[in-house]
Amino acid sequence: MIKIGVIGAGHLGKIHIRLLKEIKEFDLIGFYDTNPVNSKKITSEFGISSFSSAKELIDSSDAIDVVTPTKYHFEYAKMAIEKGKHLFVEKPITATIDEAQELVKLAEKKEVKVQVGHVERFNPAFIAIQKDCNNPMFIEAHRLAEFNPRGTDVPVVHDLMIHDIDIVLSIVKSEIKSIYASGVSIISDTPDIANARIEFENGCVANLTASRISLKSMRKTRIFQKDAYISIDFLEKKAELIRMKDAKNTDDPFALIIDPGKGKTKKQIEFESPKITDNNAIKDELTCFYHAIANNTDTIVTIEDAYKALYVAQQISEQVEKQ
Repeated sequence: MIKIGVIGAGHLGKIHIRLLKEIKEFDLIGFYDTNPVNSKKITSEFGISSFSSAKELIDSSDAIDVVTPTKYHFEYAKMAIEKGKHLFVEKPITATIDEAQELVKLAEKKEVKVQVGHVERFNPAFIAIQKDCNNPMFIEAHRLAEFNPRGTDVPVVHDLMIHDIDIVLSIVKSEIKSIYASGVSIISDTPDIANARIEFENGCVANLTASRISLKSMRKTRIFQKDAYISIDFLEKKAELIRMKDAKNTDDPFALIIDPGKGKTKKQIEFESPKITDNNAIKDELTCFYHAIANNTDTIVTIEDAYKALYVAQQISEQVEKQ
């Protein structure tokens, strides 16, 4: 078994603690939280040890799960990696690009496994449709959430949009050509709503919108590519695929046939709803972290992936702030 400790036992940290207790391959030895009142509650609720310092927990573990506010990610992640401990850290990987770059170099030097919590990679709707995302040319994503003060320590780009940035970068196999962005701060001191247009060298364009002041939640992405349209609802965990194929049986009265004219081959519209297997995405990402350590394989969301997503998020945020 791999001994693992959790740093940060707030709302999300508590979820990680509960799920790690369910993953039999991990031996959850305890946690560290700076709030003594919260630590006492967690110890009582889960029956696990509260360590007096992060150093003590790191020294006693094989792997560390960092679930603190973003501004503390670098401090604890660096401590763990320097000790040669495998690391799971929530997204965004760090608060700044320089911090992330330092962790990338350190992880490579220490040869440890690092996985970052871009949980939408484990969303069953995305998993079901991912294989069909072949050379997207236009992507439109909307990630809207009701206001929650818990996430306002970072701009909405780093809090919400970064999920879609990571998804886009994982399916578009091209370098970024240019980025245009705008946003507005309404309730907090950082942008609460933002829009970004990302243009890639291969011609693909991604239009991303994120808001944390909406009346209702939405997490939808639409992907357009040659002869196909893909819709992913990350919130409802649904996916739909509409294909355009050469029509074989044009006499079928129920077939949706398009005649482009000028002697071109008739096209038939086909609707597909891929089978979606429900899961607990956070539990799955933690389990994959275990397998990467145990089998000495790459993590699903590597530290390099997280660095790239943060780099793009930072470029977007800087453009918004210049307005």
